[in-house]
Amino acid sequence: MDGNDPRDDPGAVADACAAAPLLNCLLREAAERVDAGVYRLRASGRLLRVRGTRRPTEPEVRTAGSWHRLTHPELVKLTAEELRLLTGLSNSELPAEMLDSRDAVAALLTARAHATAPTDPYLRSEQSLVIGHPHHPAPKARGGGPIAAWLPYAPEAYAAFPLTLLGVREDTVVEEGDTTALDALGAAPPGYRLLPAHPWQLDLVAAELAPALADGRLVRLGRTPAPVRPTAAIRTVYAPEDDLFLKFSLDVRITNDVRRLWRHDLLKLRRTDTAVATAFAEQPGAWLSDRGYRTADFAFEELAVLVRDGLRAHLAPGATPLLAAALAEGFDGSPLDRTADPAAWWEAYLRAVVPPALGTFHDHGVVLEAHLQNTVVAVGPDGTPVQALFRDAEGVKLVPDVGRVAGWERLVYCLIVNNLREIADAVAERHPGVRLWPAARRELARHRRIPEITALLDAPTLPGKTNLLLRWTSADGADARYRPVANPLRGA
Repeated sequence: MDGNDPRDDPGAVADACAAAPLLNCLLREAAERVDAGVYRLRASGRLLRVRGTRRPTEPEVRTAGSWHRLTHPELVKLTAEELRLLTGLSNSELPAEMLDSRDAVAALLTARAHATAPTDPYLRSEQSLVIGHPHHPAPKARGGGPIAAWLPYAPEAYAAFPLTLLGVREDTVVEEGDTTALDALGAAPPGYRLLPAHPWQLDLVAAELAPALADGRLVRLGRTPAPVRPTAAIRTVYAPEDDLFLKFSLDVRITNDVRRLWRHDLLKLRRTDTAVATAFAEQPGAWLSDRGYRTADFAFEELAVLVRDGLRAHLAPGATPLLAAALAEGFDGSPLDRTADPAAWWEAYLRAVVPPALGTFHDHGVVLEAHLQNTVVAVGPDGTPVQALFRDAEGVKLVPDVGRVAGWERLVYCLIVNNLREIADAVAERHPGVRLWPAARRELARHRRIPEITALLDAPTLPGKTNLLLRWTSADGADARYRPVANPLRGA
C-alpha cells in the first residue's frame, strides 16, 4: 500500500470498522435517502453523506453549504444529538459504548497483527468477526472494562485459554438435562461435583463468590489440561479435542444484553430444546442441542454452564463447518472468495438454510433464531454449501408462547433480513453483476404451503430490527422492534 493510504493507519481502520455498523443503524432507523449516498436525518433535517452501501464509510455532514468530514467521536456526537431530538430521551450510556466499541476494535486489530490464526477453518471463521453485527451501534463494546481484562478471552484476537475448574459441594449443585460431559473435564474430590468456569467471569464475580470459597461450598481445582477456543458469541467456547460447546454466564453487556444465563431462561431450556430437537428429527439440516446445565444454588446465574452438542456427530460426511456470519464479513479461506459459480453457490446456500427454518416454524411451531451468528453452514470440498446447522435454544421462540404473527415476523427478520440479505450482499460484492434474488424468490415459493409465503414474496417491505433505538431507549435486550426495510424479493 501507499504510505499515505489510510488503510496503513490502524486508527483509521478502527474508525472505519466501528463507523460502518453505526452508520447502518443511523441510516436505517433515523434517516431517509434523498440521493445516492445522501440521507436526510429525520429529526434534525441535516444531510449526511456516506461512501459505500453494505459497509458505509467516510461520513460527512452538510454544514454552511459544504460537506464536513466526521471523525468517529463526531459521528457518535451527531448520533446522540439526533436520537435526543427523535425520541425526546437522553442516554449517556450508549455513546460511551460506541466509543468503547471503537477502542475495542483498535485493540483487536493490534492483537490480531501479532497473533496466529487457527489453522482449522471452522475455528478461523468463528474468530474472524472484527466488525461484528452489521446493524448494531456498538457491536464490539466490552463493558467499558480495561483491555487487559478481556483481551485474553477475545475470539477476534484468536484467543485460546484453559477453563478454570471448580468443585461445588454436592448438596448445593443444581442441574437439569445431560451434563455428563462436564465430569470428563477433570476430577472432583469426594463430596463435590466438577464445574468448569470462564476465567473472565470468575474475575467479574469474585466478590460474590468469596463467601462460598471461604466456607468450603466452592473449591478451586486447577485448570483444564487443553485450551478452549471462544466462538463469535464470546461466552460460548468450543473444546476441539472433546468436540463440545460450553456456554457460560458473562456479566458484561455485549450488543443488547448483559450476557448472563438467566434463571428464567435456564428453567425453560429443556422444554425449548426438546421442541427444537423433535422438529429437526423430521427436517433437513441439524440442531446443536443444548443438552443441559449445571450450577450452584448460591450462585445460580453467576456460575451456570450450559452443555451443547459438538459438530462432528451432526456433520454431513466430508463437510467443513463455517460460521455464516464469517461468510458475510469475510475471512481467510472463505469459499466465497474462490467459487467459480457464485449463482450456483447461492442457490446451494438457500437450499441448505431456508427449508429447515421454514419447516420447523410451520410444521412444529418453532421459531429458530436463524440469524448469521446462530447459523453454521457446512460446505463440501469445493466450498459449496451442503448443510445448515442451527444453535442456541435461548434465542428460540415457540409459537404457542409468542403467537404465530409475532413468530413469523421474528423469523422473517432473522432468516431473510439478517441472514440471507447479508450473505447475498457479500456474494454480490465479490461477484458484481450476478442476480441473486430471483433464486431466493424461487426457493421461498417452493414453500407456498406456508400461508404467509405468498404475502412475503410481494410485500413492499420487511422488518428490520432497530438496535440503535432499542439501546437508546434502554429497552429490554430481548425486545424486538422493527422498522420497514425494502423487500428484495418483491419483483425479483
